[in-house]
Amino acid sequence: MSAVRVRHVPAAHPYVEHVQAAPTGASSPAVTVLPDPPVPGAPPGRWWPHPALEEAWVRQHAREQDVLHVHFGMEARSLPELRAWLDALADLGLPLVHTVHDIDHPHLHDQTHHRDQLALLVERSDGLLTLSDGAADRVEQEHGRRPLVLPHPHVVPLALLDGPRPVHEELRVGLHLKSLRTNLAPMRVLPALLEALPELSARTVRPAVLEVRAHPEVLDPAFPRHDEALAGFLRRLLGDPPPGVEVVVGPRLDDDQLWSALQGLDVSVLPYAWATHSGWVEACRDLGTWVLAPRVGHLEEQGGGMVRTWGAPDRAPDPSRLADILVRCAAGPPARPGRAARSAQRVELARRHAQVYAGVLEGRRIDGGSPP
Repeated sequence: MSAVRVRHVPAAHPYVEHVQAAPTGASSPAVTVLPDPPVPGAPPGRWWPHPALEEAWVRQHAREQDVLHVHFGMEARSLPELRAWLDALADLGLPLVHTVHDIDHPHLHDQTHHRDQLALLVERSDGLLTLSDGAADRVEQEHGRRPLVLPHPHVVPLALLDGPRPVHEELRVGLHLKSLRTNLAPMRVLPALLEALPELSARTVRPAVLEVRAHPEVLDPAFPRHDEALAGFLRRLLGDPPPGVEVVVGPRLDDDQLWSALQGLDVSVLPYAWATHSGWVEACRDLGTWVLAPRVGHLEEQGGGMVRTWGAPDRAPDPSRLADILVRCAAGPPARPGRAARSAQRVELARRHAQVYAGVLEGRRIDGGSPP
């Protein structure tokens, strides 16, 4: 029996790579993941805007895949374009699977268009998936259909999962602002972290260090997401850092550098204003690093006990509350799944996804109410 050809949107993404079984050289897989098609005018390796989300492309290339599985990248599609694309899939008999990663889109302030798109995809997808029971509850409440829950796989490469954590003399708490993604609200938590630092150092055996990282564009007034209050705050910290505060402004870390930086922390602080799930949480889980975040989305459920929350995301946390949480984190790293567990999870996720694809190819509607 030939493998099912699946067109993921996108294919070049760690999540998609890790819901397939790790290569072993044994029997042929039940699923073949097709590469992302080249994007006209884009540099090699860039998958967006994804051609497979265009009506004309799927009509022209209909025979090149058996199933289309959409994860990300629909933001630029208007509702009429999305409906026409869905109609084309139906005309062609090309089944659609959709994984709801984000009920609240992390790159958008106004969620109206995203929610309208989500409602349409929930209604029209042949297979509907999500990553947590909490997200499935919300999709069902808001759209009347419950997704099948398949959990998030590992993010960090399997080869790194059982490596020893570095030993350092300080309790290291990190806040990585990167390039200020739209859903970040660092000024709600950064001042409170600075205020909590002396109390934290007084209550722990190791001295506490707050490491703040940002990409250079965060300080550039011409940057589209420039926040002058934050930039001014960072400049003051750079010019005269308080005891125990380290500010690093530098270029984007590659994956290996990021894994090293995350494992060099005891706690990674996520200054999210809203979220649903998080690959960053999963990476910290892989590496044995605590996550500290506001109570947003389904991060606590996703994190399996290694996400600590300080309260609502729309107001600043109490510094003493932060100190209390961080003191508990100082007792030692959280348990991490490890390579064997993550490898077994990949095998199971690959099996479950293959079942979903087989089900939709048989003409069945696959979701939490009708599992494969």
